Amino acid sequence: MSASTAFTTAIVPAAGLGTRFLPTTKAVPKELLPVVDTPGIEYVAAEAAEAGATRLIIVTSPGKDAVADYFRPQPELERTLEARGKTELLAKVRRAPGLLQVETAIQEQALGLGHAVGCAEGNLRGDDEAVAVLLPDDLVLPSGVLTRMAAVRAKFGGSVLCAFDIPREQISAYGVFDVAEISQSTDVGFDPADVKQVHGMVEKPPAAEAPSTFAAAGRYLLDRAIFDALKRITPGAGGELQLTDAIALLIAEGHPVHVVVHRGGRHDLGNPGGFLRAAVDFALEHPEYGPDLREWLRERVGGV
Repeated sequence: MSASTAFTTAIVPAAGLGTRFLPTTKAVPKELLPVVDTPGIEYVAAEAAEAGATRLIIVTSPGKDAVADYFRPQPELERTLEARGKTELLAKVRRAPGLLQVETAIQEQALGLGHAVGCAEGNLRGDDEAVAVLLPDDLVLPSGVLTRMAAVRAKFGGSVLCAFDIPREQISAYGVFDVAEISQSTDVGFDPADVKQVHGMVEKPPAAEAPSTFAAAGRYLLDRAIFDALKRITPGAGGELQLTDAIALLIAEGHPVHVVVHRGGRHDLGNPGGFLRAAVDFALEHPEYGPDLREWLRERVGGV
């Protein structure tokens, strides 16, 4: 198995109600709220495509069709923009539909992340030996961690997860990995110190009891065996089927699981505070909006 063929199908769970963004999410899915001018789910889809995905399965709830519709061509709008010479806007409109093939799976009830991932099993093809799962609330920056995760799967097989190294005093807010080092002579195409073997996972432990400072992030490269494991677990926290419980079951049965530690940043789009930080961060880097925003922020913050 080569890293370039580790997976071609990505799953994005997007069935949630977006309650923290109400009342806006009465009409607009949270995944389509714009980070400057581009919704978070397009950034996630582009990340999957960059890492080798050709298909995106969006797990949605009944009536939440707009998320998948965003990835479909809009011929009338495209013709209008073309006729008016709006070539830059036309390229933006065509960008998402050109990333990958998009289809949907329906999660009838909100029964947890594990249940949402399981809902996509019927969409898989016979050659899907592994699937990527990307949580649309997490923007992992810069992109590229999925490519490194694919290289680790090519080397060790099994499933590979993304982790961040979190200061110990903050670790109790996260799911934390119990890890062991791998041989530093292992060639994975990047620093092998950023690859750890996973022996288990503890959800939100007290800082003093955390088995490491490596916390789970919203990127998974999962062997197809995960779908069988999801059928064999029982509801966990909140009465929901937890993806981490299925991964723990695979570990207990000898299935290899590793993490790749990502040394970049992340934004949490799942709450308004995190969303605002992401919007400001992206806007500051925008060639059109960045300079004026930077100056305004200096004046605004200076006046507090």
